[in-house]
Amino acid sequence: MKVDLTNCDREEIHLLGHVQTFGCLLAFSSDWLIVHASCNTDEILGVKAEEIIGTSALDVITESALHDIRGAVQTLNAMDATAHLFDVRVRANDDRRFNIALHRTGRNTIVEIEPALSQEKQKDSMSQVRNIIDRLNGVDDVDKLCKIAARFVGLLTGFDRVMVYRFAPDLSGQVIAEAANPGIDSFMGLRYPASDIPSQARELYRRSLIRIISDVNDKVSPIIPEANSENEKVDLSLSTLRAVSPIHLEYLRNMGVEASMSISIMVNGKLWGLFACHHYKPLVLDARVRSACDLFGQMFGYVLAALENRRKSNDMEAVRNLHDDLMRHFAEGAKVEDDVDFILEGLDEIVDFDGAVSWIDGKFRQVGNTPTKDEIMTLVRFLNTTATSQVYSTNCLHKVHPPAEDYIARGAGLLALPVSRKPRDYIMLFRGEVAKTVTWAGNPEKAIEYGPNGARLTPRKSFASWKETVYGQSEDWTAKEKEIAERIRVTLLEVVLLMSDAANAERTRAQEKQELLIAELNHRVRNILNLIRGLVEQSKTDAVSVDEFTTNVSDRIQALARAHDQITRGNWSAASLRELIRTEVTAYLGPKCDRVQFSGCDAIVLPETYSTLALVIHELASNSAKYGALADSRGKIDVTLTREDDDALTLTWVESDGPTVKPPTRRGFGSTVIERSIPFELGGEAEISFPMSGVRARLMIPEAHIEDFVEQEQSEPEKVGTPVPAKTSSSQLSGTVLLVEDNMIIAMDSEKMLEDLGAQKVCTASSVAEAMRIIEEEDISMALLDLNLGVDNSLPVARTLKEKGIPFAFATGYGDSAQLLEDFSEYPVLTKPYEKALLGSTMAGLL
Repeated sequence: MKVDLTNCDREEIHLLGHVQTFGCLLAFSSDWLIVHASCNTDEILGVKAEEIIGTSALDVITESALHDIRGAVQTLNAMDATAHLFDVRVRANDDRRFNIALHRTGRNTIVEIEPALSQEKQKDSMSQVRNIIDRLNGVDDVDKLCKIAARFVGLLTGFDRVMVYRFAPDLSGQVIAEAANPGIDSFMGLRYPASDIPSQARELYRRSLIRIISDVNDKVSPIIPEANSENEKVDLSLSTLRAVSPIHLEYLRNMGVEASMSISIMVNGKLWGLFACHHYKPLVLDARVRSACDLFGQMFGYVLAALENRRKSNDMEAVRNLHDDLMRHFAEGAKVEDDVDFILEGLDEIVDFDGAVSWIDGKFRQVGNTPTKDEIMTLVRFLNTTATSQVYSTNCLHKVHPPAEDYIARGAGLLALPVSRKPRDYIMLFRGEVAKTVTWAGNPEKAIEYGPNGARLTPRKSFASWKETVYGQSEDWTAKEKEIAERIRVTLLEVVLLMSDAANAERTRAQEKQELLIAELNHRVRNILNLIRGLVEQSKTDAVSVDEFTTNVSDRIQALARAHDQITRGNWSAASLRELIRTEVTAYLGPKCDRVQFSGCDAIVLPETYSTLALVIHELASNSAKYGALADSRGKIDVTLTREDDDALTLTWVESDGPTVKPPTRRGFGSTVIERSIPFELGGEAEISFPMSGVRARLMIPEAHIEDFVEQEQSEPEKVGTPVPAKTSSSQLSGTVLLVEDNMIIAMDSEKMLEDLGAQKVCTASSVAEAMRIIEEEDISMALLDLNLGVDNSLPVARTLKEKGIPFAFATGYGDSAQLLEDFSEYPVLTKPYEKALLGSTMAGLL
């Protein structure tokens, strides 16, 4: 219940403009005339209030003190800002020192003056504040943080009891930490109703961080005059010396408290709680100590905000991870209504609930302890009446939805997430009933009574612990949990919208897909043609004969083809760099591949990077075979892959024990590929040197081209592969070979290879019909079938050959035999482009 002070009598209203007797107050107008003063200026400064009203400030305060006050006023730029001056000599011919607090209110400057302690009695309170803040910054628990802070405030101020009082969302408050002198009853854990701190008081706590009452029985001093010539009363909202409402004084007397102080705890601009200090006899606190308390209150708010923000950041990181998991999962084509378990598993890690239900697109799914389907249908109709596009939560469902009384044990609390633009689709999280006991400081139902003056408020007199057992409720849904639910709701809505948009755009995408594929194919074919053209042109610089030129071009094209196979095998996905090196070394070095060994990790390289690395590895391997470590029978190569601190990859290639190395006298195409490809295309680094002991290369590939690293469990270097028989082009073929190929250039090249391999006759067909005719007319010894023939395929030819017992092999540009029927799984498959040696060994293996 909030207290409305407009019902208070005139005496109380006036008292709000009174001042505690341990200090006095002056109000300066804009031209530095004294327009208001408190009656106790005579006791404090030795001059009566009636004598100084309307006089110049210099008649009361020394010129030096007034100069200091004017300077401090200039610093009051922010709203509700205050300034302090210490140990100021205020009166002429008076050696006493005073502490001054000042602030602006309207056209007036309020100056509060109180005697200062002697120098020997003053404490270095600010140093203590700095030291304790350093200690609090290392605490990562709110309860522990508050306990340490309460103990510090008690030691700093000398109050008998210091409590940390935290406000709940319903504006009630609870003591969550306490530091009290021995023999004093504990208030720890007590809860106070919202009416104990009226809304006006909360606003003052928010504006002024420190409030003090030195003696609840003190006779306060009125301000003269009460109002100015324009009938404006002086505003003392930010005054430290301001007396308080007699209702609050009576409240404290009823508790047996004779002096008190509060320090507001502000977190992110909101009133989080208070340090509530009680003393059981009058206590005047020095202004320096109060200033230290004010500073500590502000700094504690920052420490608490930092702690809560760290926790919130951790929570939000978990939410972001769940968001990313959901987006990845549903991007793969799963539907929300068909895969609710995946969502609930993620939610269960960050929000506690006893059961969950989904009702999406007419599909019902329940997990754990929940209401029945019929009960849920009734609940859905209720949820459709709540605010749209918002998470709905309650810890007492039956109060807002009476039918829920029938299933309190299964659903006392509800957190509902709308998951579509339609009002009928929800994910609902339930919590069962938790009977709990709340300990109040007195009966909260009797917090306010009417007094003898009619409709004026009277504070309650009993503060004995009053326990209330609450039934029919679940544990509260915290602000953190509701925020998490809201973020997941937005994520799910994003998923639903994406899926809806995907469904609506399916026809458009189907129409655009063919155009896109044609454009992409055209782009890739042009790139491939340009690349091959470049290989042909640049390989001229390395070759001394036509045969060597042909071999160089063929080897480089084969290196690209092998790399292309590896990345297309996983639908153009990242692939292992170790596997690339192993494939290239095994294919090119044959029986010498066991002299190449790996160390270090493995790197999963993006497909755009793979072709570049394939050419570089091929050139390193071919140079080694021709001129380097593998040019004789003893040399070896050590390949090391290292993950750097910035997640870049370093590949080192070290040759040893081979022939003495001589630096090249010219730069051929191969050397240029090694030295320039990685810096030019990948933005990395490439270094190659030619010491006599063996060629050394260092290649650095930036992190942007690496998808992941895979650590290898090995105590010794791993051999790249086992020796394989050397390739030979002397495989013995004979008879008539059927070649089914629909590309004329490839057909001509294949015909020549087959003839070179010993075939007496090669019959070429570009279609199934032509192949069938040749089978009927010719005595076929074996066949090589291109699997894909434009819109057709060669499987009918394969079936006929199988029936006749004629051996054959397939050729394909798709990189694998996934499209072959199981009936042909035992037949070999050549991947285009193929080399003569591989063609020969494959065809010879058919005989």
